[in-house]
Amino acid sequence: MWAAAIKDAPGGVAKILSGLRDAGADLDFVIARRAPDKPGTGVVFCYPAARRSRDQCSRNLGLQRKRTVSSRLRVEGDNKPGVAAQLTEKLAAAGIKLHGLSAAVIGPRFIIYIGLDSAEDAAKAASLLTKE
Repeated sequence: MWAAAIKDAPGGVAKILSGLRDAGADLDFVIARRAPDKPGTGVVFCYPAARRSRDQCSRNLGLQRKRTVSSRLRVEGDNKPGVAAQLTEKLAAAGIKLHGLSAAVIGPRFIIYIGLDSAEDAAKAASLLTKE
């Protein structure tokens, strides 16, 4: 996961995304939000889809690798009511602590990105969630 501070103004997010596009980066995930504790600023997070894109993120765009999230897991499937609760309950029962979670539904499918504290937790979570 990469992050950059942005201005809370028109074009704040566009500046980062345009720069990544122009560098040829391929992004898998983007989220941006205001920083309520720092008026006038925000933060954008992105996860590049390819190694080449990861290198481009750090060049001249102010993006820095977030070391607090060691691993992330992308989970996709057919959407149904309560699917996110079901998946997070499984992780909790296995003692896996989440660093963060983002989810969306696109048509009949869901996609969830789970931030984890270690590669070991990510492997354990992936194993657990694929046992369906």
